[in-house]
Amino acid sequence: MTGYSKLEMMAVAAGRFIADGDVVFAGTGISMLAATVAKRIHAPNSVVFFETGGIDPSLDELPMAVADPRVMAGASMNSGLIESFSLLSNRRLRTIAFLGAAQIDRYGNLNSTCLGDYRNPTIRFPGSGGACDAASLASGFIIFMEHEKKRFVNKLDYFTSPGWLNGDDSREKAGFSRGGPVAVVTNLGIMAFHPTTKEMILSQHYPGVSPEDVSNNTGFELDLSRTSEVLPPTELELKTLRDKVDPQRLILS
Repeated sequence: MTGYSKLEMMAVAAGRFIADGDVVFAGTGISMLAATVAKRIHAPNSVVFFETGGIDPSLDELPMAVADPRVMAGASMNSGLIESFSLLSNRRLRTIAFLGAAQIDRYGNLNSTCLGDYRNPTIRFPGSGGACDAASLASGFIIFMEHEKKRFVNKLDYFTSPGWLNGDDSREKAGFSRGGPVAVVTNLGIMAFHPTTKEMILSQHYPGVSPEDVSNNTGFELDLSRTSEVLPPTELELKTLRDKVDPQRLILS
């Protein structure tokens, strides 16, 4: 890709999923870029909020993390965890969560707990935090991942957050009345989920990346029959991202 970085492509691609009026649960890093660039371009009436309690902040300066005081600057309400997760689960709102993970399977189930055996892991991660709540309660969630075989796996080392469970209608049968993964945005492309089987499919690949490149970096069979090339970031999207969202390069760098 020329003229923009893969991080910029990911932020713009994810931001395009946000509709005007959505209530967006943002975390640290690239999800802040995606939520903010969407709000500044095509979704001005979206509401961005953070699990630490900053609801609808001005985002004049990009926070470094969800605990950064800037998540409270100019906010409509400064609250706490209970209020944030109550907002996330509000059935009258379309709430979209941005999540990350160490592993993902073909049905969008996530592991952010450990690699290896839980009692004697190779690597221990911070764990769920609010990820399981968001995956369970939001209207939908978008996942950010580095696209590698060791991350896109047939079986998770630990099941942290629910996606489409075992596919088909298994999520609904398990008692989840709404939600589920909408898309997986990686450094190679965008994955979606089959409307019936709920298995992951390649929806779009980035310019300069072939469908085979994506498949070769996936640890399970990936349907390539429905893919198209992602539209690259527009001049407006890049200028907004670089000059208004993150001019200090806190995340873009």
